[in-house]
Amino acid sequence: MNEPQTLRDERLSMRDLLATSGPFVLLAVALLAIAYWVLDPSPPRRVVLATGPEQGAYAEFGKRYAELLAAHGIQVELRNTEGSAENLKLLRDADSGVDIAFVQGGADRKHGRDEDVDAGLVSLGSLFYEPVWVFYREQSARRLLGDRPLDSLAQAPGWKLNIGLPGSGIAVLMEKLLEANGLDPDRLDLARLALTPGVVGLLEGPVDAMAFVTAPESLMVQMLLQTPGIALMDFSQAEAYSRLFPFMSPVTLPRGVVDLGRNMPPRDVRLVAPTGTLVARDSTHPALIQLFVQAAAQVHGGAGWFHHKGEFPNARNTERPLADEAARFYRSGVPLLQRYLPFWLANLFERMWPVLVTLIAVLLPLSRMLPPLYEFRVRSRIFRWYGQLRALEDEVGARDASEIGRELDALERRVEHIAVPLAYVDELYALRSHIDMVRGRLPLLPGPGGAQ
Repeated sequence: MNEPQTLRDERLSMRDLLATSGPFVLLAVALLAIAYWVLDPSPPRRVVLATGPEQGAYAEFGKRYAELLAAHGIQVELRNTEGSAENLKLLRDADSGVDIAFVQGGADRKHGRDEDVDAGLVSLGSLFYEPVWVFYREQSARRLLGDRPLDSLAQAPGWKLNIGLPGSGIAVLMEKLLEANGLDPDRLDLARLALTPGVVGLLEGPVDAMAFVTAPESLMVQMLLQTPGIALMDFSQAEAYSRLFPFMSPVTLPRGVVDLGRNMPPRDVRLVAPTGTLVARDSTHPALIQLFVQAAAQVHGGAGWFHHKGEFPNARNTERPLADEAARFYRSGVPLLQRYLPFWLANLFERMWPVLVTLIAVLLPLSRMLPPLYEFRVRSRIFRWYGQLRALEDEVGARDASEIGRELDALERRVEHIAVPLAYVDELYALRSHIDMVRGRLPLLPGPGGAQ
């Protein structure tokens, strides 16, 4: 069955259109692919988060972060550590595999100087207060202080005080606090045990007191606050500490906040508190940073023992440069598109739209060349025969008329098989009429449409 002429014309027109616009489309696709490769808009599907000891608040928070990011298809691998000092060490080690970590404020400050090794690290903001908890045995207090309460680190001489593992965040901080009280840590009876062995030593001996820094959500804090015979030191000089150490804030553990029915604690307890932060490598994908900050708002945005609802997370007391995506979140909240679209789609649009606008600005002027190119391609199918027709016309009178007539007939037969879009049929008929006109100049040669 012969193909209908209309269908054949449409197919030909489509072929001409594809042949003309194909290179333009390929150029646009190539530029988009290059931009996608350079911008890398899609975040990795796996991220490593350094937390802290298994029984600590960092570990508990890490589990909640993992659940929230799993909803967006991101697997969060939790890595338990000894705390902030180890977390910072892992972040600074390019081969550790850790991307983001919880870090206690002031954990890497020692002898009044910042370690000059933080290049390449950015903060995602402050998340919560991490009070310095100094728990002590009431029996030890009666033996060492008599009727006086333990309310100052200056009373440390004579106590078996656990300050955590050497080099840990709490050890660094406690050494600095003791030095601020005029005490030489090397001359004190200090134990350097991890959190769980330290608690065992406090409950069973020989440890008289122990210090650690963590959020009140820590299971150890919850347990020690309700353990008979264990008391919490009141930092009577909390305001002074906050003036001397800018990364610390004075906070108060309100009376009865642990258990209203049993009135625990029986009085307000003054504490000093660094802020817990999230720290990431500056090479961490921006979309991951955005997701972690959003998760932080859900995990830490409620009211707590030491803060009101909505106070955390924030951009204060971060100690390190704030990541651009974190600053964007604190400035305007969740990005507009992410409020209405799935994360992966909204993130793709947000990362790629500047490139799309740029490509449109570049390709739009080029696209204006497509109609003339299309027209030239179609018309050249007709006009290329005019060269042969002109050559035959120039030979009229110089060659045998019958020979020229046969060549005109052959030319006309070839022209009859030219297919062009309907919009250009008039030019095809003009070519055929011009063939007849040249034939008309051969008076002795009859032909279709020619003179006798």
